[in-house]
Amino acid sequence: MNALSFHAGPRALAHIRKHGLQARDIAVVPAAAGGPKGLIFQALDQWVFGSWLASAPRERTLIGSSIGAWRMAAACQADPVSAFQRLGDLYCDQRYTAKPSQQEIDGVCQNLLREFVGGREDEILNHPHYRLNLLTVRGLRGLASPAHPRAEMRGFATASLLNLASRNRLAHMLERVVVGDRRDTSPWLREKFDSFTTHFSHLDSGNLASALLASGTLPLIMRPVRDIAGAPGGAYWDGGIIDYHLALPYSRLPHGDGDGSLVLYPHFTEHIVPGWLDKGLPWRRTARGPNRGWLDNVVIVAPTPAFLRTLPLGKLPDRKDFKHYGLNHDERIRNWKIAMSQGQRLRDELAAFSARPDTDLLRPI
Repeated sequence: MNALSFHAGPRALAHIRKHGLQARDIAVVPAAAGGPKGLIFQALDQWVFGSWLASAPRERTLIGSSIGAWRMAAACQADPVSAFQRLGDLYCDQRYTAKPSQQEIDGVCQNLLREFVGGREDEILNHPHYRLNLLTVRGLRGLASPAHPRAEMRGFATASLLNLASRNRLAHMLERVVVGDRRDTSPWLREKFDSFTTHFSHLDSGNLASALLASGTLPLIMRPVRDIAGAPGGAYWDGGIIDYHLALPYSRLPHGDGDGSLVLYPHFTEHIVPGWLDKGLPWRRTARGPNRGWLDNVVIVAPTPAFLRTLPLGKLPDRKDFKHYGLNHDERIRNWKIAMSQGQRLRDELAAFSARPDTDLLRPI
């Protein structure tokens, strides 16, 4: 039973058949939103950033939203193996009362990030090879500066209805803000590619923590982050609202035969869902829509359904587990760590594939 499935766009598929999957060919690593789901990649992330990519140093763009942003911040630390271990331990150890307030949740997350990145800002911002980009969303109109939770609720209700009619209409209420490494020009990302206004702001030691918090700030559950330093003023929320699975124009990366323009995407599923509000709209999946060409050079590695059935509750850890386990924090933490330990199988299968690619395992995206 395979734990890991491999899916590739046509250009990536041809490249791997000819050259294999080599660390030197990886130019971009995206990381999706998904809360506790990201825990499953702890061992894989430790190997990818601690060993595999480190063996072939080059400039690489790391881009993430929500938990994906936090994972990529771990990758940029001087000791990524320890950083991913620390992130997993801190994330698992979140503890809340039976009905936590927004203030309580904010406080837990702020403390988590303080322990995760505090004192390591320079490592993250000045990594010799990695260029970190954090995705957030900024509110417009009714979400520009909601005065109270009911106003925020009305704003997101309007956003949901607009998105149901058309993803393009969601741009009426929200815009994308990329807070990223000032050394990373990334023309493939900076040239307009969808209906959302996109702002680019520079990461620095003064806004790293707030940008990470904003990238994972859940609407209505947490208070919006206000006025990230160096970014446009306003209210900020989870980058996954617009960029849930990071449906971005990766195919714009310059390419030629064997020139190293692949995108390695460890993902929870083979599907790329553009925004969080598109989860229940399967026709919005990128591989089915007009933007399917964006994934030509992407390699998705994802847990198989058979592997998921071996995990506690037969699924990836997710936010619903906080409600399922309630105040039994110890059981939740124990089962999340069991899932993380099982994730070593994902690491081992990716390492084996990179050492000796079995192209029979590759499936089209």
